[in-house]
Amino acid sequence: MTAFEKFGFQSLDELKNKIKELNADIPVTEDISVLSESVAVGKKTAPNSLAILPMEGCDGELDGSPSQLTMRRYRRFAEGGAGLIWGEACAVAVEGRANPHQLFLHKGNLAQFRDLTDLCREHGEQRNGKKPLFLLQLTHSGRYARPFDNGAPMIVQHDPLLDPKVGITEDYPVITDEYLDALQEKYVQSAVLAKEAGFDGVDIKTCHRYLLSELLAAHVRKGKYGGDFENRSRFLLSVIKKVREAVGEDFIIASRFNVFDAHPYPYGFGVSREAEWIPDLREPLLLAKKMAEAGVDLLSNSAGNPYYRFPQVTRPFDQPAVNGEIPEEHPLESVARLLEFTKKIQETVGGVPVVGNGYSWLREYLPFVGAANKLRGGCAFVGLGRQAFAYPDAPRDIMDNGSMEKRKCCIACSKCTQIMRDHGMTGCVVRDSEIYAPMYQKGEKESDGKLRY
Repeated sequence: MTAFEKFGFQSLDELKNKIKELNADIPVTEDISVLSESVAVGKKTAPNSLAILPMEGCDGELDGSPSQLTMRRYRRFAEGGAGLIWGEACAVAVEGRANPHQLFLHKGNLAQFRDLTDLCREHGEQRNGKKPLFLLQLTHSGRYARPFDNGAPMIVQHDPLLDPKVGITEDYPVITDEYLDALQEKYVQSAVLAKEAGFDGVDIKTCHRYLLSELLAAHVRKGKYGGDFENRSRFLLSVIKKVREAVGEDFIIASRFNVFDAHPYPYGFGVSREAEWIPDLREPLLLAKKMAEAGVDLLSNSAGNPYYRFPQVTRPFDQPAVNGEIPEEHPLESVARLLEFTKKIQETVGGVPVVGNGYSWLREYLPFVGAANKLRGGCAFVGLGRQAFAYPDAPRDIMDNGSMEKRKCCIACSKCTQIMRDHGMTGCVVRDSEIYAPMYQKGEKESDGKLRY
């Protein structure tokens, strides 16, 4: 590992030189035309190879409906020209909401979600001449559930490192197999509603230590959902198969899943038994194969647990959230790790497209690395996460102008993350300051500079 440094590159050559100095596996090309290529996803087609990753705004109405602020974000994403908009976390059950303003699709607000999908298609086509594919991410927040004002964690196993972070004691109940059996049907019901609402597909969210992610690491859980790999993957694979049966073949089923938890065994997935910092991808790659066999049309990798430690494993940054740690590695090493995970998954699943992540820290040099990854078969889509909050029209600039504007880019300051930590509605404090700077300042004042969780 090399000492942490903030982004300071003034040219592509400077970036290339640093990559070479670090011996980091980060390819670069100046021919980015490949990003304009369409991508087949199941029986549908995305008009280009740029994707908006699921970025939660925590700004839905209390009944789970999209608010005007939600609609504004997705209108900007659609107008921005991405071929794929991977919609944010939407709870499948009230008790599984991560916050009181998380989206929650149900029969009572189906019309409001239909308005959202209509808005995206209409504005995407008007501005760019083509409609983006639009997915909805289905989730249960598990140990990070907070459906009302206070945390109400639901855990699949006890974890001596994570339990104290959310006030879980040794006698705290673990959710039952019977609850998990019934929960599968809620995923199916939500997927059916998403199809009725006009989404092109759903993501069975399995990352960042939410419920399904924790199930993959449930080595110490008893019963049919814990222990060996077959049991730990049972819930996810069963849901995929049941959703496919319910929605038919013309609806996309995706999964954004953790490849590497960076969390000690036996409480982490994709980690070596010897050390939490050593990935062991045998099970994650096996899972990717089994998801493809079960009917998944699209995958996206992630890693880490942004609510615990090592947030750079999930999203490399210049400045951590309040009280966060400065990594012991260069951000380019963090980027390279995520790119390598995507490449290995894409090579494993072949024709199933994979959306890569880890690009936002690269700022205006993002397209040169993304295109090189796609050209070498390391991904099908280049995903924009925090970059989309800051720069929603980046895809259009990349395709129309062959570049991104430095003044519009995300600066990896973690302020969007901090708003979430302070239980607010989030977006880019720097580039969308009129709306989000007051929210950031409000959270800063009310939390007195301390993390809420």
